[in-house]
Amino acid sequence: MENSRHFGRLTERMQAFRDEVLDEKPCIDAERAVLCTEAYRENLSQPPVMKRALMLEKILDNMSIYIEDKTLLCGNQATKNGNAPVFPEYTLGFILDELDTFDKRDGDVFYITDETKQQLRDIYPFWKDNTLRDKGMALLPPEVGVFMETGLFGMEGKLNAGDAHLAINHSRVLREGLEGYYRRAEEAQAALDLADPESIDKYTFYKAVLIVLDAVRRFSLRYSELAIELAGREADPKRKAELERMGAICAKVPWEPASSFWEAVQVAWFFQVVLQIESNGHSLSFGRFDQYLYPYYMADLGRGAITEEEALEILTNLWIKTLTVQKIRSQAHTLSSAGSPMYQNVTIGGQTVDGKDAVNELSFLVLRSVAQTRLTQPNLTVRYHANIDPRFLDECIEVMKLGFGMPAFNNDEVIIPSFIAWGVAPEDACNYSAIGCVECAVPGKWGYRCTGMSYLNFPRLLLVAMNGGVDLTTGKRFTKDYGRFTEMGSYDELFAAWDQTIREMTRYSVIVENFIDKASEQDVPDVLCSALVDDCIGRGKSIKEGGAEYDFISGLQVGIANMADSLAAIKKLVFDEGRLTPEQLWDAILDDFQSPESQRIQQMLIDDAPKYGNDDDYVDGLVVEAYEPYIDEIENYPNTRHGRGPIGGIRYAGTSSISANVGQGMGTVATPDGRRAYEPLAEGCSPAHNCDRQGPTAVFKSVSKLPTEKITGGVLLNQKMTPLMLSREENKKKLEMMIGTFFKRLHGYHVQYNIVSRDTLIDAQKHPEAHKDLIVRVAGYSAFFNVLSKATQDDIIDRTEQAL
Repeated sequence: MENSRHFGRLTERMQAFRDEVLDEKPCIDAERAVLCTEAYRENLSQPPVMKRALMLEKILDNMSIYIEDKTLLCGNQATKNGNAPVFPEYTLGFILDELDTFDKRDGDVFYITDETKQQLRDIYPFWKDNTLRDKGMALLPPEVGVFMETGLFGMEGKLNAGDAHLAINHSRVLREGLEGYYRRAEEAQAALDLADPESIDKYTFYKAVLIVLDAVRRFSLRYSELAIELAGREADPKRKAELERMGAICAKVPWEPASSFWEAVQVAWFFQVVLQIESNGHSLSFGRFDQYLYPYYMADLGRGAITEEEALEILTNLWIKTLTVQKIRSQAHTLSSAGSPMYQNVTIGGQTVDGKDAVNELSFLVLRSVAQTRLTQPNLTVRYHANIDPRFLDECIEVMKLGFGMPAFNNDEVIIPSFIAWGVAPEDACNYSAIGCVECAVPGKWGYRCTGMSYLNFPRLLLVAMNGGVDLTTGKRFTKDYGRFTEMGSYDELFAAWDQTIREMTRYSVIVENFIDKASEQDVPDVLCSALVDDCIGRGKSIKEGGAEYDFISGLQVGIANMADSLAAIKKLVFDEGRLTPEQLWDAILDDFQSPESQRIQQMLIDDAPKYGNDDDYVDGLVVEAYEPYIDEIENYPNTRHGRGPIGGIRYAGTSSISANVGQGMGTVATPDGRRAYEPLAEGCSPAHNCDRQGPTAVFKSVSKLPTEKITGGVLLNQKMTPLMLSREENKKKLEMMIGTFFKRLHGYHVQYNIVSRDTLIDAQKHPEAHKDLIVRVAGYSAFFNVLSKATQDDIIDRTEQAL
């Protein structure tokens, strides 16, 4: 295999460990739910921040722990690798509703035993009307009820689990250890003037922080004791020595500062898994992994404490462990997060504060380790800039050729200036990392949800604007009546209706976000995560209260390409050329292009109207113009942390729609671009399927016309090529030059590639047993093809295959 020829093979035990993890059936796990319930029952009189601290303490002190016989790293999320814990404090409703259907899903299947079902039924009475979902829904004002009822804004995930969407300050944790954090919290608490009313909440917050930091210390000591116990029973001298070393490491870190590469990686994994246990928010990311671990790696190499191959095995071990983290989502939520992704992003490359290339020896080793494990986690992102090491870029393309959708590329030349323009300090902007999919934030200094707030389905809302404010899918009124398309005499009238519609809907989305944010702040503060983000300890506030240095968030705008193509069809065929009347087009849309006449009109829309993705200013300019009202309007609405401490506290745009294009398409009737009802929308800012007919350069040019500097939440571009296309060295060099041109000259934000043939995907759909290891790029993340729903598989199969 090309994998083993270029990057080498996994060690025998890591290959066996990988196989074991992949062979585990994903099950729903009740242990955390039971312990959480006990903690809440025991602490009814405590304020929420203390309940959360005591809950985490209870779980870490009592949950099942184990050390796999092939691992070099300690830490597990559930009673078995791949199990999905339940978080009843957020919701139990969908789990009880779907108890008997989890294993019957089309995709994202989970299994559940009768014993687990009963455990969940037993704790339900305590949580009835007492979860975040219950309280958040009760808090929402009636004026946004229709949007929750119809699921328009896609807020399912925000009520069913924690937020995450950040990276903690790994550098500081490694340097100071938790003892440094503990000391700072103690000193801050002691310095409070308790006669000052402002000190009350801070005093309680510090008390909670001290509890969770001490709980994490005991948690690591539990693994230390287990490792020593296993070493005492181990017959193999090599494994015995490893277990003894693991015991010593867990006795030291994360409480004390790390002093070796192995210790530093163990710290990174400990916090990855413990923060998942705390709130299970996805997109919890590793930050600039090759930067903060590099000093430990080089120091160990220099003193002969580790070899490159030993470090490589530790890294591959980490990625396999990362795959064990699971999350149970409702059936509705799987439509926007197909493939059970956790979006645990690792960022490498980029540049230093003084503009020098930051690629180092560890950057190359991370690439090699990810190539060897070839898994869906971690989600690997490379920071591209004008002076990137060409040898490193070559290696990135070699990894891409393996066909599992990694790495993705983010562009320093756009993102750093954009952050600085929003008020981020230059040294912090230069230290950004990818979070989750393509979104970005400064590790350890940014609040929750740099993106991933509410969805706004542009094509569906265009239909609302054309229908007097009434949603065609549900018949519900969404906005005021700004006119009806069949009565409009010009494109300008339609655009005026769109402008008013999108501004009104933007306001409604903000209302929903703010009320749910407030419910989360009040009811489920994440104490440990807050302690590990600067400067919550300094301010005495949780992240949700404004404790982070920076706090910028974005929603997700879905169906950019369908919006562009719809507007172009309307303007050209109806108002510019008069080939269709408004009534003819509207009747064809309502008919879902079913009758012969409607099909004739559909073919005109497809064949005779310009399409986004072909460097056509006519259509590209229309979507840029249509995006402006949203971008202008969203700047009017600060988030709930504004004025409470952080820099920013505002919203901006983002197109990182994950797999929501499929779910949102299922809620959208036929659209003026000729798309049939309930078919997927185009994902991210990528062109609609098979509409990009002028090659990848034209796609890059179309995408580059978007107001990228204002879409700081992420401009997600997926491209697809066949493995044969990249098998020739000259094509590899062409691709490198194309990416360089896109980023340096056209100021593109992001690009990622599926290197897989259509024939392979179709065969995998027919014969899944023959393609168990097939991984594809879904959106801003990769997933095993076989676990995806058929609708999502079809969406990936239908994407345009580009040629160089």
